[in-house]
Amino acid sequence: MTNIFVGNLSFDTTDSDLQTAFGAFGEVGRASVVRDRDSGQSRGFGFVEMTNSGEAAQAMSAMNGQDLHGRTLNVNEARPKESNGVGNRGGGSNRSGGGNRRRESRW
Repeated sequence: MTNIFVGNLSFDTTDSDLQTAFGAFGEVGRASVVRDRDSGQSRGFGFVEMTNSGEAAQAMSAMNGQDLHGRTLNVNEARPKESNGVGNRGGGSNRSGGGNRRRESRW
């Protein structure tokens, strides 16, 4: 299974449009346009999963730079999602500069 990134999509592009366009090169397991979770508006990119790596390579080569709904596509193999680091932001300690210091009596 090869996962393909498709960027610079028109906001009018649907999952079915991607399925049809990439289906011309072989079997498409899944095609999806990424949408904003709140508004449902397309985010301008999507992913296509193709079952045959040779067909996927042919599709990436042929579709990169092609026009779909008035936009020039940016197509390449998708990279694995990187960890966003939530919960482990690093940056040293959380010292507040005081607080629990023992106070010496001057008397």
